[in-house]
Amino acid sequence: MKRPLYINDFGFHCILGGDKKTVLEKLARGERGEFSLIDVDGVMRPAAIIDTDDLPKVSDPKFDYRINRLSNAALAGIDGSVRKMVDMFGADRVGIFIGSCDNGSEASLQALRCLKETGSFPEGYVLDYQSVEFPAMYIAERYGIRGMMEVHSTACASSVSAFVSARNNLYAGNCDAAIVGGVDIAALPVILGFASLEAMSDKPTNPFSANRSGLTLGDAAAYFVITREFCETLCTDECKGLVVEGLGESADADHITAPRADGEGAYQAMKAALEDAELEPSQIDYVNLHGTGTKLNDAMEGLAVNRLLGENVPISSTKALTGHTLGASGALETAFCCMALKNQILPAHLNDGVVDTQIPKVHLVSPGEKPARLKRCLSNSFAFGGCNASLVITNGLDG
Repeated sequence: MKRPLYINDFGFHCILGGDKKTVLEKLARGERGEFSLIDVDGVMRPAAIIDTDDLPKVSDPKFDYRINRLSNAALAGIDGSVRKMVDMFGADRVGIFIGSCDNGSEASLQALRCLKETGSFPEGYVLDYQSVEFPAMYIAERYGIRGMMEVHSTACASSVSAFVSARNNLYAGNCDAAIVGGVDIAALPVILGFASLEAMSDKPTNPFSANRSGLTLGDAAAYFVITREFCETLCTDECKGLVVEGLGESADADHITAPRADGEGAYQAMKAALEDAELEPSQIDYVNLHGTGTKLNDAMEGLAVNRLLGENVPISSTKALTGHTLGASGALETAFCCMALKNQILPAHLNDGVVDTQIPKVHLVSPGEKPARLKRCLSNSFAFGGCNASLVITNGLDG
């Protein structure tokens, strides 16, 4: 039996911006955001970092860090809907389900620096800032939400896992509505970690090209106002008809960081999402790839997509435009799919055009390409440890 999730509103912020019209135009053109260069052990590496001063401050000093400022920027677009949701359902019946990997490392780095320089931690610093729920605690305080709260930290699959958890709890009756999404920043520990894995490129990421050489990290937040039934008074005009129709997860546990080379884990997650939505592969009109630009990820994802959907379905990786936003990427790319569906555009695939003949034939979207049909999108998020997650987003449920 289908268990749809209804999208009533959504907001986001990334290196492309937060204004939907502007970002949509950049997606269609395949226009990359302005990446910064970060010195990592003497190598300048690009990263899609948003300057802290360009983000709205958080009024409560204990939460005023870049990760929460980024949430602030994304939440600004849905502030009215969230407050209406809390008024309608009650503060104790609204849940918060988000994905995030970095959490409070920025706060802890600042505290450690202060400790080294002065011999003591900054006044007011507590270890809670390093906890996995730090970004969710801020959202709860901002809106006075007292319902259940879950934060998923399954690396790059985190915010799709948050959708799964939200659906389980909404249909179990543990909450009546929810904020669902993700937030992450390309903090120094994250950059250093990926560099140590030799997964970061010294050029902007080049997904599915034979010349690809690694990923580019980025900042983002994306949040959705979700209910288990259509809510006429809550749903905005731009979201009417938008439904998360299917969710699929797999756990192949093939390697702690590398994806399973034959794409079986990715294939099973996509297949599970389609089965959950009671759909055939032919009913998918576009795929937002995980598409990190690493040698292993793109090779296995190409195998899996070709095996399940064939070579003709339009596909693209928007990470070439935004950077890889880790725990936020699944939610951000779901937002991109929502905009694509409502505006009938295909997000362009940006790379250098050099075909990797080792990857089975796939249909990478060209800038400005128009869809023959665009009603259902599949979005992929594949993570460390074989945590794979996919979701199907639909514009309407009428067949």
